[in-house]
Amino acid sequence: MRDLLRRFKLFFFKSYSARDYNVPLLICVLLLTGIGILFVGSANPSAQYKQILGFILGIVVLAVLSVTDYVWIQDLYWLLYAGLIIVLAFVKLFGEKYNGATRWIAIGSFTFQPSELAKVIMILWAARFIMVHRRTINKPAVLLQYFAFAAVPLALIYMQPDLSTTLSIALVLCVILFMGRLDYRYILAAFAVIIPVAVIFLSIVVRPGQKLIADYQQDRILAWLEPEKHSTSDGYQQQNSIMAIGSGQLTGKGLGNDTADSVKNGNYIVEPETDFIFAIVGEETGFIGSCVVIGLLAAIVFLIIRTGVQARDPGGQLVCYGVATQIGFQGFMNIAVATGLAPNTGIPLPFVSAGLTSLVSFYVAIGIVLNIGLQKNYLGRTGGGLGS
Repeated sequence: MRDLLRRFKLFFFKSYSARDYNVPLLICVLLLTGIGILFVGSANPSAQYKQILGFILGIVVLAVLSVTDYVWIQDLYWLLYAGLIIVLAFVKLFGEKYNGATRWIAIGSFTFQPSELAKVIMILWAARFIMVHRRTINKPAVLLQYFAFAAVPLALIYMQPDLSTTLSIALVLCVILFMGRLDYRYILAAFAVIIPVAVIFLSIVVRPGQKLIADYQQDRILAWLEPEKHSTSDGYQQQNSIMAIGSGQLTGKGLGNDTADSVKNGNYIVEPETDFIFAIVGEETGFIGSCVVIGLLAAIVFLIIRTGVQARDPGGQLVCYGVATQIGFQGFMNIAVATGLAPNTGIPLPFVSAGLTSLVSFYVAIGIVLNIGLQKNYLGRTGGGLGS
């Protein structure tokens, strides 16, 4: 029995040094989560309970994963990939429909959104795939395999429909591939194709009767391009979000205020605890509170990237770069939507927006990043860096 326990410990856990634990990253995540719980409670008190539950579950998962060998987790990349495909297919066939989208699986009184967990699983899959094919990653056949396997979950998420999550995961997968020493010629060729295709795509989707995207997605783009024309329809929430942030001025109106001129209290934003949570931050804590949230997000991204730079192998580096990209992109897009710099995408603000699955999924990612940091000095830098 003792021998069995010893082998179990060596297989899953290693003897780490406490000084290698990335405490600053953990503190930033906890602070931002705490801020999120406060603002979710202010925006919608009934949603605060689930956010607290998500925080508790997230802490448990983070604690376990932070001391679980990330290399062992990455070795399961095909099993994780297959499981993700099965769950996404289940959503397509039997998922719960809400606001015209089928993205959730009902578990009693709770709902689970697999596309949020897909963000983490696809990072692990991509990092391990590139590690396995590290010396042949620039061969067309290997690249074709990478994009073909990536296309399956992306297509299932897109059909929910969930274009914003599809694009965010696709972006992260491209960044991981780029950081995996993709030949610059492929990168230049990709930009040469993507830029004109994007221009053509946007010129088509704004036309009446187009079939490339859903009608509600087209309405969001049009509302962003012509906010005055759509101020009473699809641009209504975004315009009110901008007014809410501006009305907060320097110090805001106070957390949980009940003033009559509050955008939140007037119900001018539907479900402000999710996509437009930053509007609540701006209105109630003003410029100072908004800067605190942005600063914590930036610190989290920086600390994850630094962990990646110090990682002992390319697999750990790629996972960190993928997680940093996902959090950074989501944070930027959510705030850009709330301030009118981008069309409404429905992307939550990491660690702040209401959403149990989203919060727990990010804690899964942070737990893995913490373990990567713990192993930076474990038996030296085995495997070499990405530049070796």
